[in-house]
Amino acid sequence: MRVRVKICGITRVEDALNAVENGADAIGLVFYEPSPRYVSIGQAMEIANIIPAFVSVVGLFVNAEASFVNTVISQVKLDLLQFHGDESPEECASYGLPFIKAIRVKSDTNLVQCAKDFSASKALLLDTHAEGVAGGTGQAFDWNLIPAGLTKPVILAGGLNVQNVAQAIKQVRPYAVDVSGGVEISKGIKDAAKIAAFMQQVYL
Repeated sequence: MRVRVKICGITRVEDALNAVENGADAIGLVFYEPSPRYVSIGQAMEIANIIPAFVSVVGLFVNAEASFVNTVISQVKLDLLQFHGDESPEECASYGLPFIKAIRVKSDTNLVQCAKDFSASKALLLDTHAEGVAGGTGQAFDWNLIPAGLTKPVILAGGLNVQNVAQAIKQVRPYAVDVSGGVEISKGIKDAAKIAAFMQQVYL
């Protein structure tokens, strides 16, 4: 089965189009103000409106107020929600849209239990843990911490780039990979050549 690709932290229409043209299955829009990849609702609407059929638009939230999530959902064409904070399974499932739950992996993280707790999720996104940071660290975690046979599809994130994504896929065999900083010129600004090179490595 082929590995899917999500390119996250899109802030510009041209970057979204480059991602689509290079075969990305999904793009991620970050609705978390402390992030350098944050987009306003207006920016997100403009980007989402140019995404063609069969490419998913994912909205990323971190411990957001329900009222804010609902406001975004009402104005931006999102296919999937991604929760990157300490949201409960009930909270994640309360918006009436499919969701994925990000888990920041540490040596003592029980991913089997996480898969049970978030059984309503469409996948677990496994990212690097760093104190005080919700994601986007640019650092990979120890992929050996991922147990075999999880009951949820795995989206592998955290420090992926052109140099390591082929090895990551070979070792982890994830359902999908998620990249942001690994295809950027600067935070929030994607590089078309890096996107193309990353996609080539995924499909080796």
